[in-house]
Formats: sequence, structure tokens, C-alpha cells
Amino acid sequence: MKILVTGGAGYIGSHFVNLLVSKNIEAVVIDNLSRGHIEAVNKNSVFEKVDILEYERILNLLAYHKPDAVVHFAAFAYVGESVENPLLYYNNNVIGSYNLIKACKEAGIKKFVFSSTCSIYGNPESIPINEEQKPDPINPYANTKLAIEKILNDFDRAYGIKYISLRYFNAAGADPNGLIGESHLPEPHLIPIILETALGKREKVNVFGNDYKTLDGTCIRDYIHVNDLASAHLKAIDYLHNAGESQIINLGTGIGNSVLEIINRSINITGKKINFMVVERRKGDPAVLVADYSKAQNQLNWKPEFSIDQIISTAWNWHQNPKY
Repeated sequence: MKILVTGGAGYIGSHFVNLLVSKNIEAVVIDNLSRGHIEAVNKNSVFEKVDILEYERILNLLAYHKPDAVVHFAAFAYVGESVENPLLYYNNNVIGSYNLIKACKEAGIKKFVFSSTCSIYGNPESIPINEEQKPDPINPYANTKLAIEKILNDFDRAYGIKYISLRYFNAAGADPNGLIGESHLPEPHLIPIILETALGKREKVNVFGNDYKTLDGTCIRDYIHVNDLASAHLKAIDYLHNAGESQIINLGTGIGNSVLEIINRSINITGKKINFMVVERRKGDPAVLVADYSKAQNQLNWKPEFSIDQIISTAWNWHQNPKY
């Protein structure tokens, strides 16, 4: 089997490529390296530096490599940036993805796994969140992901491209081998920010609001290990390979942890002092986001393996000696 992976130099994509290589599955990585890291690309994969906005090059690569499936991670993914510059996000995420999906249609590739997001749900109607909840995005980034899901649905109906759209909750952690991990500039995610504070690279952690209707007043999120996400993508490919129908599926753990809980767990794991300061709420932050992942269990035979302490511990292992 051969899998083409867009965004394979990025955080989640690189972990997925490592899994493919460990299973002796051929991996072809496409990345423009605008936000990914060449150091994160597995040396036993094939790397092509190309942008998904370059339609003819994408089409030629698909024709040349003839992958059995495409797994699409390549996207810009900063919510704040998407609000400030929606043009950038619609151009890169939507037009780039359209190019890729169109090229798959032209190349006769019928299996497509898409990296989506739980932010499509916006402020959820109920917790835990299942796939039946109506999409209600509240930022341009989430809007772009929903638009791509609609394109995939239309291409399935018209051209028979079968897809799995995986709506992640909060990706976190790092590969236990410490060779690859999470490295963003700027870093938007809570656990890396906490660990950078533990290392003295930051003065403090900003806690955005402590007056939510939760036990300690801070926001609750569902943190899922990046390797658990990787395994779900492989199971999605297997599902499609066995003639499965197109699906939208949540990926989370079903367990929520508050911001203060994550800080306290990180103090225990690192043995370091971690300063924090409560600041004003961020606009649009829901109080609680926790997944119902029963569909992933039923359709993909998948369940998360890493606990929250393992997530923090593997991330700490990486952040103490980052390779890029």
C-alpha cells in the first residue's frame, strides 16, 4: 500500500507518517514547509516540496506516485490569525483542498482521509458532542474546514470519492521516542505553553477566564494524544479499503480536563514551578468541549490509548530537548 500525505512535515502529519513507516507502508509526503519542519519528515518516506495551491504539480505527483489513498493534513490552523486574515485561510485551506480533491478525481484516487476539527461545532448544544450536532462555526478557520467537508460530500455523490472526515478535539503530546513533537511559531496550544513556562522560556501562563460554569471556573477541553490521532487515520484508511461509506467521525477521549487541572498535573510531572495569571476571557471560547467518540469505536474499531498524564509526559520529554 502507498499513501500520499499532505502536510507530512507538520505536527500531526509527521506522527502519522512515522506510523506508516513503522507498518512498512509506503509514504509520500507533500509539504511546502511554510509551517512544517523538514527535520520532522521520516527519512524512510518520499518527500516532495510542493504547495497544494500548485494544481498541475499536484496532479502530476498523483499520476506519478499512484497512491492508494490520500490523507490531507495541510492547512493553516490558527484561529486568531484566521479572524485577522480570512483571505489567507480561504485561499490556502479551501482553494488548496479543492485543488487536491479535484486532482484526486482526475487521477482516479477514490479514498480520501481529511483532517478536520471539532471547532466546526462552535458553541455546542450539549456535552459530550456527537456527530449529529449541527455545525455552527464561529471563526474563519472552522468555516474553511466545514467548506472542505461539503466539497468532499459533493465529490462523493458525483464522482464516488469515498472519504472520512476526522474532527479532532485538542491534539497534544509527542512521540514517546522524543524525536518528533509539537513545534509552532507562534505556539497557540496550552500544554506546550505550560511546559515552556516550566522551562523558563515564558514568564507565565495566561489563563483566559476563571468564571466559567465549571468546577474550578476555567475552560474544559478534551486532550487527545497525537499518536492516537495517527492510529485513527490508519484505521480510517483500512475502513475505506474495505469498501466503507463516507463518514464524519469525532476523535477525542471523552474525558475533559480544565486549564487549572492541566497546570497542576504539569507541575506534578515536571517538578517545576509554573506561574500563571488569570486574564480576560477570549471571545468565543466555549466553557466545555468534550467528545463523544463512540462512532469512532463502532465504525473504525478505534479507541484512545494515552492518558492525560502520558500526554503531558511525552510532551515534556520532547520540550526538554526539541530537535527543531
